[in-house]
Amino acid sequence: MAKLQFHKFKTISDFHKFRGLPKPEHPLISVINLADVKRMPEGENSILLDFYSIALKRNFNAKIRYGQQKYDFDEGIMFFISPGQIFRIEVEKHTTLNQSGWMLLVHPDFL
Repeated sequence: MAKLQFHKFKTISDFHKFRGLPKPEHPLISVINLADVKRMPEGENSILLDFYSIALKRNFNAKIRYGQQKYDFDEGIMFFISPGQIFRIEVEKHTTLNQSGWMLLVHPDFL
């Protein structure tokens, strides 16, 4: 079993850096093309964001667990997360992510 990793992101810039993306053009809001996102480490990765995330994903071949539920996103996914919520992404070994779609990140101070 892979080691459980926990990642907490206080800023959108921190999230961009972790995912191998260029710095956001604005510190409080960002739109990300998911085709540009680098692969997550194998295993289970728990994530806590201090900002809102709205994502529309296609071809997402990983599993997402929110609370005690595992969600099936094989047909595509629209995923909403508010600040302070923990979710987990489970990536199987030797899985290549070919996802497409968009992610909107909004810091609460922006609102």
